[in-house]
Amino acid sequence: MDVYQALYAQLLVGLINGSFYALLSLGLAVIFGMLNIINFAHGALYMMGAFVAYFLLNLAGINYWWALILAPVIVGGFGILLERTMLQWLTGLDHLYGLLLTFGLALIIQGVFQNYFGSSGLPYAIPDILKGGVDVGFMFLPIYRGWVVIFSLIICIATWYLIERTRLGANLRAATENPTLVRAFGINVPRMITLTYGLGVGLAALAGVLSAPINQVRPLMGADLIIVVFAVVVIGGMGSIMGSIITGFALGVIEGLTKYFYPEASNTVVFVLMVLVLLVKPTGLTGRAN
Repeated sequence: MDVYQALYAQLLVGLINGSFYALLSLGLAVIFGMLNIINFAHGALYMMGAFVAYFLLNLAGINYWWALILAPVIVGGFGILLERTMLQWLTGLDHLYGLLLTFGLALIIQGVFQNYFGSSGLPYAIPDILKGGVDVGFMFLPIYRGWVVIFSLIICIATWYLIERTRLGANLRAATENPTLVRAFGINVPRMITLTYGLGVGLAALAGVLSAPINQVRPLMGADLIIVVFAVVVIGGMGSIMGSIITGFALGVIEGLTKYFYPEASNTVVFVLMVLVLLVKPTGLTGRAN
């Protein structure tokens, strides 16, 4: 029974990591799919979400539940500022310019936080209502970790529905494919693009708030994840919303299983899968050729 409990525990860890992979890769996919920007600052913005939650609690006494709303709005607003002052000038240029600019922004943001807070983690308490766990028969399930998986899945599905099944989402997709035509219908395309970037950044910040009680609040917490998240996006298909969601959760589970059966390969299994997928289907599992 202990063997099975260890396996289930690793599966749970995989689902938790998969939740963060899915939310982060979803934000990346939204930004790339709608704006054609490879946002390397995504990990730093994820970290900012966790720090905003930490500041709200310790400086203003604002609890976790409000942080789930306020942190994505605040960091999303910061993302909108970045898009208006810097990223908008990259429209029509090669993807490399966006990657280099956002990589530089990530280094600056991480450097500022590391200078003031060091590299050690700052604790962020789990809300009282989500403390403890329940015995589900085959394992002991921590309530907070179960909440993270379910809430992440709900947010991912809601975002997919917004982009793929609503009039707003249709306008967003049309604005990226034929902005001149969309402007002819009286739609403010630059504003839509700016809000889309804010949405993608807000999803990263939300993942940061969810992560804070589990992984603590650290300046380099985003740097630890961003390379894996980019691999998730590539495997799922660049710009594919549903591909990012499915691949994020699936690779988290695969990583958890690998830690159980062959721990030595757990840090490289995602990249091995990325290479195999690209050899078979260069556009990713759900990506489409241009």
